[in-house]
Amino acid sequence: MNNQVRKKLGDLLIEVGMITQEQLDKALKLQKATGKKLGEILITERMVTQEDIIQVLEFQLGIPHVILEKYRIDQSACLLIPESIAKRYELIPIDRQSGVLKVAMSDPLNVFAIDDVAIYSGMEVQPVIATSDEILRAIDKYYGKQHALDAVEEFKKENESNIKIKLDNINQQSNEEVNNSPAVKLVNSVIEQAIRNRASDIHIEPFSKDIKIRYRTDGEMYEAMKTEIGIMGAVATRIKIISGMNITEKRAPQDGRFSVKVDGKEYDLRVSVLPTVFGEKIVIRIADKNAFVLTRDQLGFSREDQIKYENILKSPHGIVLVTGPTGSGKSTTLYTALSEISKPNINIITIEDPVECIIDGVNHVQVNNKTGLSFASGLRSILRQDPNVIMLGEIRDSETAQIAVRAAITGHLVLSTLHTNDAPGTVIRLMDMGIEPFLVASSLVGVIAQRLVRKICNNCKEKRLATDEELSLLEINKPIDVYQGKGCAMCNSTGYKGRIGIYEIMVLTKKHREIINRGCTEEELRIISQQNGMKSLKENAKILIKEGITSIEETLKIIFTNGS
Repeated sequence: MNNQVRKKLGDLLIEVGMITQEQLDKALKLQKATGKKLGEILITERMVTQEDIIQVLEFQLGIPHVILEKYRIDQSACLLIPESIAKRYELIPIDRQSGVLKVAMSDPLNVFAIDDVAIYSGMEVQPVIATSDEILRAIDKYYGKQHALDAVEEFKKENESNIKIKLDNINQQSNEEVNNSPAVKLVNSVIEQAIRNRASDIHIEPFSKDIKIRYRTDGEMYEAMKTEIGIMGAVATRIKIISGMNITEKRAPQDGRFSVKVDGKEYDLRVSVLPTVFGEKIVIRIADKNAFVLTRDQLGFSREDQIKYENILKSPHGIVLVTGPTGSGKSTTLYTALSEISKPNINIITIEDPVECIIDGVNHVQVNNKTGLSFASGLRSILRQDPNVIMLGEIRDSETAQIAVRAAITGHLVLSTLHTNDAPGTVIRLMDMGIEPFLVASSLVGVIAQRLVRKICNNCKEKRLATDEELSLLEINKPIDVYQGKGCAMCNSTGYKGRIGIYEIMVLTKKHREIINRGCTEEELRIISQQNGMKSLKENAKILIKEGITSIEETLKIIFTNGS
């Protein structure tokens, strides 16, 4: 930024009384010594905030302010400017109309930046202001997809056999050669984009003529890109190398894992490779190490269920089970429970496959079938370690169930997960696994059944009257308002952003134990539980619908179809 422009920004801030002349002189000296932008120095020295500068530019000069997270950025506009220019000046083109290019800038007074953008694009530049953080996130998001497409073009220019030879001998290459190979660039770009799009899984799927790369975000799959089948071998080899698999084995399923750091956060990635007719399908599950521990409010419990949840965890011994299908958030609920229980005077040991989150003060054990460390054998060893609380990642078989029940009866609090559709069905499942009814009755403290539903995007949420069909599903006989998301830039036009849990908590009482002892049905358990105040998954779903947190359409797929 030149002196004239710096003086202009400084004068504006002095004019509105945000800084003094002495502060400006000090900032200009620092600017001369460091070469940093004046605005950056003023913010670092805490003379003003970024919001102060935005406010001055918006109201004094009439430069509009945009919130990029809410803006539907035109991808074709972005690509008119190289990424190097965008990063150098902290700007990103966001729209183009009638020869005018709208550009979001952290410093819209930078005439050099405006001139360079005008020269590169051949268009008139209309600056708008956005924060540095927003602009850098947008650059990573919108130029990232282009990196993947560029890498694919590199593949086309190279002979596929040469790529395979290069990747098979990758250990003999220099780091620079490896990092600059098209396979590495493409894999890195796909992973980074998935993480920035809040995806939980990446699916790389070979078909007869092309490869589909799909992401799962908030439980829903969508196609991120499609490219030619010819690059699949190189991509599969690269992923196998970094996740510790055998690159020569192409006919048997394999599993592996690795870690990456994106935008300063560390992520664990679990990889599964499965041979298909057209090649190896690869699924990468993304786990944010810090995303598993939430507060009770973030989990989505109602006030009533929060009290039940708290009372269950206060039990000195017994089994607490969290149930639901794969991907219903059971692990998150368990980790949140452990973080609440963890205290210096309590010995907590877990056995998991895999360990997804490390909690301070908790001893985590990883299942290793190669060394004979299974859930059952690990649990036996844990019992010799004087634990107060044991967390089992999953009760998979009758042997593990038997040991867990015995541990609960002998004075330990055991937390675990089980695959059942609802809370009452858990009791029947345990008995089906060979646990005697009297052992189930004496050991089980409570069951938390759960599902995850997508939350309506707050930015594009709109209200409407429920239809007659929807009122019938909700079992309501008077008109009510419901909500839906119409789709916007913040939610990638889906109408949803983020997920929340729906719960069904069954707390065992004396009546429960009596009917379990004599051999009861699932329906009998449900009736007694509801008489004892248990709200079903369906009832709690209705509350979230009425509060405008989720939609009827979303809960239909998960709750209303199974008659819960």
